[in-house]
Amino acid sequence: MTRRPTVPLLVALACVLGIVVTGVLALDVAAVHTRDAAALHGFTDLDRPRVHGLFVLTAGLMDPVPYGLMGMVLAWFALRSGRRARAVSVVVLLVATGATTQVLKHVVSSPRFDGWLGDDQVGPSAFPSGHSTAAMTLALCFVLVAPPARRALAATVASLGAAAVGYSLVVLAWHYPSDVLAGYLVAGAWTAAALAVLRLVEARLDRGPIARDPRVLVGLAAGPTVALGAAALTLIVARGREATLYAAERPTLVACALAIAALAGALAAGFAREA
Repeated sequence: MTRRPTVPLLVALACVLGIVVTGVLALDVAAVHTRDAAALHGFTDLDRPRVHGLFVLTAGLMDPVPYGLMGMVLAWFALRSGRRARAVSVVVLLVATGATTQVLKHVVSSPRFDGWLGDDQVGPSAFPSGHSTAAMTLALCFVLVAPPARRALAATVASLGAAAVGYSLVVLAWHYPSDVLAGYLVAGAWTAAALAVLRLVEARLDRGPIARDPRVLVGLAAGPTVALGAAALTLIVARGREATLYAAERPTLVACALAIAALAGALAAGFAREA
């Protein structure tokens, strides 16, 4: 089966539309912003002394230096495996997704103040989240460079990592849930565009038809399932025996937690199937 760039291009378009819709709803629709802030308030209550360091460490993995180092390791792995086009794609994605996020932060900068957040106010230039963009970029690059037989596993690990970073950002009140979702979509849009180009480039290398490894289909279920499990694990670690009651009393938090996990899992699993 020869793969065409049509599907990745459609995914890229869908991600771009998702960024626009998320931004309009989160920044311009008061009712949505109120729910966004309510979810953030619920997440910040998970920041307990015993787990604070873990959340800071997880979010800090997406700081420029560790992010760049991990990205270079992925590029080196692709190059060592003889997939030069994918190695170049990783480097391009590391730069392009981060640059796009920084530009968007300044273009759509908007103050979002909520009295009930107290000292946990998020700055005006927070949409989309750079750390969540970085986490999803690394996750999808990991899927791109993984051997076909390992892509289901790669999708599972990638979705878990991206979701963990996303949860850490909102627990620490660095970002609203909407910022995290938009960051994931920025990475998804660029990676889909890169995959479309890769299909054209790799077709020119005359490698013949590409057959999907049936084990990759496992990632379609494993990726979202593990990411959703991360949502439950975050609550359990932070609140212990109170986790069920805490979640039941905060439906908005649960909805946002599921949205973060579902998007992380869907992107990772989808790219595992198409890469």
